[in-house]
Amino acid sequence: MAMKPLPTWIRDNDSIVACTEKIRVMKENFDEIKQITQDAFEDGLLMEVSETQMREALHTLVDDLMNPYPKK
Repeated sequence: MAMKPLPTWIRDNDSIVACTEKIRVMKENFDEIKQITQDAFEDGLLMEVSETQMREALHTLVDDLMNPYPKK
């Protein structure tokens, strides 16, 4: 299954992140996250965990991410 195209990355001030290197790193990060998440999802399903519960747990994981760079 192909991943949906990544968004145009924007800053908090609505300016576009245009640096090619930054965009490349974001793509690589998302590709890696997608693969690791897919593997964990499939493992859960193979262990007979509810698909709904797996999706909810993965959503919670993202919701619980903390920003180590808060605005001052």
